[in-house]
Amino acid sequence: MAFLWSLIIGGILGWFASLIIGKDVPGGVIGNIIAGIIGSWIGTSLLGKFGPVIGGFSIVPALIGSVILIFIVSFLLRMMKK
Repeated sequence: MAFLWSLIIGGILGWFASLIIGKDVPGGVIGNIIAGIIGSWIGTSLLGKFGPVIGGFSIVPALIGSVILIFIVSFLLRMMKK
């Protein structure tokens, strides 16, 4: 059940981060899940654990990490298209 929660919360975090950035995540729902989970890891590594915790994710650093990840991925994809 914890794995399912991780997928759901990771997807929501990735989706919300893509709304903040204004760029779609490549891969749709699966891309949102991956961006949320990896972004959570990045945010927690950089900022530590603080704020509310849902499904094992500290929401504030996870969201900030997801925004950073989506920004970097969209920048790299834009540079590759040129």
